[in-house]
Amino acid sequence: MAKVDALPQAATESGGLRRDVGLIGLMWASVGSIIGSGWLYGAEKAVVVAGPAAIISWVIGTIAIVLLALVHAELGGMFPVAGGTARYPHYAFGGLAGMSFGWFAWLQAATVAPIEVEAMIGYAGHWKWAQSLQHTDGTLTTSGFLTAVALMAVFVGVNFFGVRALAHTNSAATWWKIAVPLGAIFVIAVGNFHASNFTSEGFAPFGAKGVLGAISSSGIIFALLGFEQAIQLAGESRNPKRDLPRATLGSVAIGAVIYILLQVVFIAALPHASFAHGWAKLDFAGISGPWAGLATLVGLGWLGWVLYVDAIISPGGTGLIYTTATSRVSFGLAKNGYAPKAFAKTDKRGVPWFGLLMSFVTGVVCFLPFPSWQELVGFITSASVLMYAGAPLAYGVFADRLPHFERPYRLPGGKFISPLSFVVANLIIYWAGWDTLWRLGFAILLGYVLLGSYAWYATSKRLPGAPRLDFRAAQWLPAYLAGLGAISWLGGFGGRGTIPLWWDILVVAAFSLVIYYWAKATASQPEAIERSIDEVVVTDAPAH
Repeated sequence: MAKVDALPQAATESGGLRRDVGLIGLMWASVGSIIGSGWLYGAEKAVVVAGPAAIISWVIGTIAIVLLALVHAELGGMFPVAGGTARYPHYAFGGLAGMSFGWFAWLQAATVAPIEVEAMIGYAGHWKWAQSLQHTDGTLTTSGFLTAVALMAVFVGVNFFGVRALAHTNSAATWWKIAVPLGAIFVIAVGNFHASNFTSEGFAPFGAKGVLGAISSSGIIFALLGFEQAIQLAGESRNPKRDLPRATLGSVAIGAVIYILLQVVFIAALPHASFAHGWAKLDFAGISGPWAGLATLVGLGWLGWVLYVDAIISPGGTGLIYTTATSRVSFGLAKNGYAPKAFAKTDKRGVPWFGLLMSFVTGVVCFLPFPSWQELVGFITSASVLMYAGAPLAYGVFADRLPHFERPYRLPGGKFISPLSFVVANLIIYWAGWDTLWRLGFAILLGYVLLGSYAWYATSKRLPGAPRLDFRAAQWLPAYLAGLGAISWLGGFGGRGTIPLWWDILVVAAFSLVIYYWAKATASQPEAIERSIDEVVVTDAPAH
């Protein structure tokens, strides 16, 4: 086996996918994913959970996402392959860990589009014709379900035109999605900024628990997620080694600034009567569409109409790009041998058509068990961060075992930031609460049944590309998943409350570090890692 110092160009041109996306297309894919339904609901839901101290929640959430994005930026430059977040653990820990984190990545990507559809329908309730689409508790009626299915079909249909058309469509939508919240921030703040709102009913009425709980449960992390979309499209980037790190970090910076400003202005602009009975009882006319309702409340009815239109475009653009991401993650799973090869087939436009069809089916199914927006948000936040947690683990392995690999972007202080980002990821998962995590546990078991059954079948039939399930390199994985679940069950965020606040953070941090260094010590050897990468060179070579 030849020694590999960097992935050759052939390794990055993922079997029929076309290299049509430049830096702006990559960055806008990530920004377009970050600025979605989160901006329409995040500020209102966060302030109800944490009071004005929700600003601190956004800052903590931003720091957490920046840490994870920094790790992904280096890995994205090292391995510019389609569905990258699903593949780094495969290189570092072999088949079992790769299959697990690949399932987390696919689960995350596949359930975002339904969330965005829920947001579109929720805001549309402002119009009488759309009020029959939802019950009063936010669940879909029969007509709402059919509308949601139709919107999912639109997302899939646009994707069939190919990545170039998608990039142009998303780019136009993203310019709009950035301009509207920035415009709303400025217009509403002028003449409606009441500094006393931050203290009149207490800055942090729900204490530290409210601040920390808001990070996961109110949609803050969900809102900031999306930077990985540039990495998922790496196989279609014209210059991935240069553009991936820039797009990843640039998108986080843009999204974080916009979201923090939105939270500040939302709090400051509210009339005192709307929260006079406490932030937990925040209420005003039009609160079902918080920003549009607020604009109307302060006498900016024209802006309210603009925001109701944006409530279709912003979530729609995010749903569109996540539909793309779902098919690219399943493409990566198939390339790694965890899913049938049908997921890796592309049409004449370079579109993985079977993966797109399955993303539609999965999205429709998601409307059944998780019909309300906030339930979906809590679920997807945990699935997302589980996916992201694989990157710091893989980073630690590559830093030790592949020091000779080319790194277009080298993370300063990576050996410190990597374990820290793993700790932070696990804290976010923990703060999501036991009620969310036990549901996520069932989804993880379902993944092992589906992917594990296929892996067993492929191995027993000796199919080409059948995965090698390296149990030794992934021996830490069952302890990691079970341990997180046990800590959540014993903790104070929806659990038994046996572990008190602050002590629970210490327990999660200590547990995370044990898992991190355990995983690093038992990871695949350099020869096995390079063999996995060589297989990418063969299986991802361009089709002729």
